[in-house]
Amino acid sequence: MRMKRVAAVAAVAALALGLTACGGDEGTGSGSKSFAAGSTMEKLNKAQKIKVGTKFDQPGFGQKGLSGKPEGFDVEIAKIIVKELGIPEDKIEYVETPSKVREDKIVDGSVDLVAATYTINDKRKERIAFAGPYYEAGQNILVKKDDATITGPDSFKDGTKKVCSVTGSTPAETIKTYVKDVGSQLVLFDTYDKCRDALKGGQVDAVTTDNVILLGYIAKDEASFKLAGSNFTKEPYGIGVKKEDTAFRTFINDTLDKAIADGRWKKAWDDTAGKFGAELGAAPTINRY
Repeated sequence: MRMKRVAAVAAVAALALGLTACGGDEGTGSGSKSFAAGSTMEKLNKAQKIKVGTKFDQPGFGQKGLSGKPEGFDVEIAKIIVKELGIPEDKIEYVETPSKVREDKIVDGSVDLVAATYTINDKRKERIAFAGPYYEAGQNILVKKDDATITGPDSFKDGTKKVCSVTGSTPAETIKTYVKDVGSQLVLFDTYDKCRDALKGGQVDAVTTDNVILLGYIAKDEASFKLAGSNFTKEPYGIGVKKEDTAFRTFINDTLDKAIADGRWKKAWDDTAGKFGAELGAAPTINRY
């Protein structure tokens, strides 16, 4: 009888140890998640590392902090996805991904996903695929605090004002329809930080991109900048992945839905871009195309 009791106790202990080893949803190691064989999710989980493309110059969304790593809403959304993959946060390699190279980085495999104020549109879908959207911004205009001459995009139609944006961005393409002379009025750089500096230095009269990015610049220098007018576009932000990877896109969409439902999405906003006074608004409907 005593031998049977010992055996039973040993069996229970072994079962408990097995359950512990299998893990739950902590996302701390490859043993804690199970994915379809051959899927991107399985490959990343087994590798226990991931490359995330984001921006390093977007206040509130993706900007390099004192830690030397990017911080912001895009980064927090990426972290939520990475945790669902069962990969520790310290195994994320952030790759700076400016607007003009986002599709290239995805197509050539330099990154596994891109979260970088990435507006979903049909032209980009020709090369890559999008999960989301997880936020909807709107294009606006940043001017100097004392400038009363620019009140919206129509202010550029007389041909006298220079406006700065970033090469390969949606805002750069959109503002072309408002300026009288693209060649002389539209100034393009590779980052918005350079546009901000050009505005402050008087080389341009305005900067245009999404409102939440501009609000980040204002929050850091309220004495110098302000918005000119209201948003004049809608910019749904998505997560970029390889065009053919439907399973990975579906996984990310499921993760976004889950994060919206359980409050992680709102917390990510409140901890980052929400501090700059931008409105989160209602959760966008995931586009499962």
